[in-house]
Amino acid sequence: MDALAQFKETQRKSWAHFAPLETLTTPAAAQLVRHAGVRAGQRVLDVACGTGVVAVTAARCGARATGLDLTPELLVRARENAEIAEVAIDFHEGDAEELPFPAGAFDVVLSEFGHMFAPRPEVALAEMLRVLKPGGTLAFSTWPPELAIGRVFALVARYLPPPPIPVPPPLLWGDPQVIRERLGASVRDIVFAREVMAVPSLSPQHNRLMTEQTAGPILRVVETLRDTDPERLAQFRREFEAIATDYFGDNVIAQDYLMTRATKV
Repeated sequence: MDALAQFKETQRKSWAHFAPLETLTTPAAAQLVRHAGVRAGQRVLDVACGTGVVAVTAARCGARATGLDLTPELLVRARENAEIAEVAIDFHEGDAEELPFPAGAFDVVLSEFGHMFAPRPEVALAEMLRVLKPGGTLAFSTWPPELAIGRVFALVARYLPPPPIPVPPPLLWGDPQVIRERLGASVRDIVFAREVMAVPSLSPQHNRLMTEQTAGPILRVVETLRDTDPERLAQFRREFEAIATDYFGDNVIAQDYLMTRATKV
């Protein structure tokens, strides 16, 4: 297995336990679908769809929704969610860097905290734009690097061994300047919006435990250090809880995120 394939295999496995977090991303999915202006009859692709909360939300608006994700365990839950909501969605196991769809197949391409983890941003973006028709809408949600989740992922990067290939930090997708540079002349009418995900948490420690059990990168830190360096793991946990404390109040942790919308030229 080459280094790129090895990296993607690690990603696929590390996100397998994400499903319980869909309760947090479900309200944000509605915000993204609204930000994108999804309408009935549109062909909508949800890239790195996870448990399908964006795709289901778009389908409930009357869109013809398709979802794609690298992790098969999450697609099982996505199909269950579509069945429960009584909407028809075409789900695919696949890679954001190799979308299995023809050029111009979709009116809207969305991603909620997903495409940002592709190891080659330029490849993932080129694919998302390729399958989007001219005049179509690209919209995604990402984490600003300077706020709660951004700080957590920066912390994670200090505790994990370096990836087998050079990978730009996913949180660069939360920087409007970087987004503008990456989108370049391929789009027009870029619009940004900020929202807050209020994560119910009885304490920062409760939030840390929940995240350790569900969020891929944090789960990897725990698996890496649990047996090899428990003191370093304890230090990671203290630093995580310190960050969570900065955003904790009234039994929620406020996690700001950025939404981007643009039109393909």
